[in-house]
Amino acid sequence: MKFSEIVGQNHLKNHLINSVQNGRIPHAQLFIGPEGSGTLAMALAYAQYIICNNKGNDNDGGSAACNLKFDHLQHPDLHFVFPVATNDDVKSNPVSDDFMAKWIDFLKESKYPSVNDWYEVIGVQKKQGNISVHEAASILKKLSLKSFEGGYKVMIIWMAEKMNTESANKLLKLLEEPTDKTVFILISEDEKAILQTILSRCQVLHFNALSEQEIIQGLMDKEACDEVDAYGIAKQVQGNYNKALKLRYNVTDEYPFDEWFVNWVRAAFRANKNARVVTDLVKWSDEISVIGREKQKLFLTHCMELFRQALLLNYSTPNLVYIQPKVENFKLENFAPFVNENNILDIFQELEDAIYHIERNGNAKVILTDLSIKLTRLIHRK
Repeated sequence: MKFSEIVGQNHLKNHLINSVQNGRIPHAQLFIGPEGSGTLAMALAYAQYIICNNKGNDNDGGSAACNLKFDHLQHPDLHFVFPVATNDDVKSNPVSDDFMAKWIDFLKESKYPSVNDWYEVIGVQKKQGNISVHEAASILKKLSLKSFEGGYKVMIIWMAEKMNTESANKLLKLLEEPTDKTVFILISEDEKAILQTILSRCQVLHFNALSEQEIIQGLMDKEACDEVDAYGIAKQVQGNYNKALKLRYNVTDEYPFDEWFVNWVRAAFRANKNARVVTDLVKWSDEISVIGREKQKLFLTHCMELFRQALLLNYSTPNLVYIQPKVENFKLENFAPFVNENNILDIFQELEDAIYHIERNGNAKVILTDLSIKLTRLIHRK
């Protein structure tokens, strides 16, 4: 992975390159950034720069054989850890090595993946993956060995917030006092979900969401997208290059999030005047409760964004609106007057609470039904 292949984040590229050139490589770094900001792509390029002894401002000038191994993501001194769960093939105590072949193929498809993309690849869409204590034991074993080529070993831990407390505690000493020439690169989308003891042992780099211009340029230069299409895509994705790539290649989500949202708010409107309509909200909750926790969280996040877009329309800032649900007889402009300063904060709080409880294995039917009943009151608040 060359630094020149990464979209935007030029100040971070320069910082990482300079740290290697000046011989100041931190033993543990934490890359924090939203989905599609390039944290994983940057970690791959940085690891290659370190391990292959590259010299220039891109990944070149070092060992040709080493760089070739990185092109195929097969270097023996590059290690990966990522969230996993049991599936049809792995029945118990899953660790990253059980899924490594799929992971390599997954990365070859895109260096800007989401965790939900990964769960679909390994067939655990209805489960929440994690990085368990069994994984921590595997890390300790791998890093206790000498590097294959006598140089640095790099351990990339993707979605580090998925480490449970037991596994994080087991890694603390290694993060604080790593073996010689060992570099940890932890990657996270949620800084608040990282244990403070882990956070305190890492040098933290924050990645911002990409700008519209960076996404436009990236799509034009790297994906042969014409300027008009690139501009339209960049307007929709809020700095997420993973979403931009999906729109560029017409990769659609499996679930009808917009339709579910519209059915939900319509039922909430009717239920306020007709208590019998509450059964529609219960049916809606039953439907959403079977899709799996990660998809439920993704859907509720999508709902938050639609409420935010409606608020922008209500306050006459249509130039900031980029979403229009494609559902028959529904226009966001008509819905917007019901989202205002008196209810938006409470709506957001209820959605965030629902996501929190779903993530902690609460009963999805109960959580979603409770959320729906609260929405019937909030959406009519003037």
